[in-house]
Amino acid sequence: MRTLRSEHTGTELSSGNVFADLGFDNPEEELLKAKLAREIRAIIKRRRLTQAKAASLLGMKQPDISAIVTGRTGKFSIDRLVRCLDRLDYKVDVVVRHKARRASRPATKAA
Repeated sequence: MRTLRSEHTGTELSSGNVFADLGFDNPEEELLKAKLAREIRAIIKRRRLTQAKAASLLGMKQPDISAIVTGRTGKFSIDRLVRCLDRLDYKVDVVVRHKARRASRPATKAA
C-alpha cells in the first residue's frame, strides 16, 4: 500500500510498514528485525532477566542486549536474531504466501 496524503486533514495513510514510510532501503527486512527484537525483548521481560543474564544466555555482550531491547537492530542480521530466539528456546517459522493484490488506484479527474 502506498502512503497517501489526505487533502482534508493533512494526515498521511500508512503503508503498513513504518520503515517503508520513512524511506529505509530495505523496509521489509527492517520490519522483520523489529518484530524479532520485540519478541526477544518480551521474553527477557517475561523471564525477568537482567541484560547481563540475557547476554550470558545468548552468548553476547550486555551492550548488544541493550541495543536489541531498545530496537537498535542495525548491526544485527535476521539470522543472528533468530539464533537468539533459538537460544531462548523459541522456534521461528517462516511462512511463504502469495502477496495480496493491491487495490487499483482511483481514477483522477481533470479540472
